[in-house]
Amino acid sequence: MAAVVLAATRLLRGSGSWGCSRLRFGPPAYRRFSSGGAYPNIPLSSPLPGVPKPVFATVDGQEKFETKVTTLDNGLRVASQNKFGQFCTVGILINSGSRYEAKYLSGIAHFLEKLAFSSTARFDSKDEILLTLEKHGGICDCQTSRDTTMYAVSADSKGLDTVVALLADVVLQPRLTDEEVEMTRMAVQFELEDLNLRPDPEPLLTEMIHEAAYRENTVGLHRFCPTENVAKINREVLHSYLRNYYTPDRMVLAGVGVEHEHLVDCARKYLLGVQPAWGSAEAVDIDRSVAQYTGGIAKLERDMSNVSLGPTPIPELTHIMVGLESCSFLEEDFIPFAVLNMMMGGGGSFSAGGPGKGMFSRLYLNVLNRHHWMYNATSYHHSYEDTGLLCIHASADPRQVREMVEIITKEFILMGGTVDTSLAQAGVQWHDLSSLHPSTSRVQVELERAKTQLTSMLMMNLESRPVIFEDVGRQVLATRSRKLPHELCTLIRNVKPEDVKRVASKMLRGKPAVAALGDLTDLPTYEHIQTALSSKDGRLPRTYRLFR
Repeated sequence: MAAVVLAATRLLRGSGSWGCSRLRFGPPAYRRFSSGGAYPNIPLSSPLPGVPKPVFATVDGQEKFETKVTTLDNGLRVASQNKFGQFCTVGILINSGSRYEAKYLSGIAHFLEKLAFSSTARFDSKDEILLTLEKHGGICDCQTSRDTTMYAVSADSKGLDTVVALLADVVLQPRLTDEEVEMTRMAVQFELEDLNLRPDPEPLLTEMIHEAAYRENTVGLHRFCPTENVAKINREVLHSYLRNYYTPDRMVLAGVGVEHEHLVDCARKYLLGVQPAWGSAEAVDIDRSVAQYTGGIAKLERDMSNVSLGPTPIPELTHIMVGLESCSFLEEDFIPFAVLNMMMGGGGSFSAGGPGKGMFSRLYLNVLNRHHWMYNATSYHHSYEDTGLLCIHASADPRQVREMVEIITKEFILMGGTVDTSLAQAGVQWHDLSSLHPSTSRVQVELERAKTQLTSMLMMNLESRPVIFEDVGRQVLATRSRKLPHELCTLIRNVKPEDVKRVASKMLRGKPAVAALGDLTDLPTYEHIQTALSSKDGRLPRTYRLFR
């Protein structure tokens, strides 16, 4: 044992056959490799000798990153954004959706979404379309919103010609056979049943808050097909709608990761002078209505005591969403509203964005951090080309509905106050924040954090090719141009506390929109909610009952 210890000691000291100690200063030591060569121990922070100096990418000027837009003779716009990579995302965005169905059966856009990428003049079935895309490693999707319909394909850039030809056929030459329409009826019916059964109430509440805010006009029309219309929509009804809204001047062919000239050539080849399946008649009945905000309430009494789909029970909750009119995404106040929404929680009071995103938001500090009986508190901002809606959604036990509504109204009132009012209301001390922002005044702490979070979220989302595609397509469809990310970041940085206070005060002067789902026994009246939002403290008027 002693001999083993002695050998180990010599090995560590570098004595014996190892010569002098290995722990020495001076010229860099050399490692010997199995090939017999040697290489100096150079730190990673120093350049390697004999290796050419690396040339890094630069951002001198923004011309390489600009979105290029070309308008064809028929009015169709072609937009592209350069992006490195083997794959591209290409699609057609159309100024079409549920807001344009006032003169039609409600639910047409919902049907068209389900019928997308079915049989066309060139393809006999959806399977044939998918097999064609698979040759280029492609996938396809169609999404409809209240104001936009989007057909998109992601595939290898070498297959761009095939992809554009396929998209043109899908959009302009669908067969819409009786069998496909019947299968779509079944799919729509199933989705409507699922919407009413799922534990997550957000899609239904979003539908209800739009219905309440824009009563029977534009974005307040049903996004999902009403049950009574499922059996009424047929090929003739769809063609009458397509004839008016699927016209080239209402379309944008957008591509990310493609050469602009190549995309324009494909557009001219497959989308110029094409005879659509519904005929070449010009659109004669276009709905150009501007959204009219009405305010109001939409209520749906429902037993929420047994909505769990698994063995773990879900507490019975009542869900309330309160919204106020904001502004369109075309207005200058859109950016301050986006910052304000981020202050509130930005789509979630405590989400995957991490502690920096949720723990300092107003809905976390003022609501979830102080009222343990609140199960959810979330803010959303819906914006369109002519209006917008800022909402707060909360959930609680049915017996505490009145307290929950009062908390929501107080949060709306706080929006119009000093930017950092919520920090003081929540009991957050300045010394807790000064270490995070030593050079920032107290009034700007909350604002600077929200602006940083919004910028971070914007840049993070724009790393994804499909997100860039949608951003390019939607902006060009609405404005015929695109604001680049660095321009948006500049606008965000320029938001001041007085901007946030101004847009919040303007919003508070309007009528509220309310959506309520669940046991609504203790729900305050709409007039009381409106009175609370008009008061200085957001408190609901007191009610008196002779009998309990």
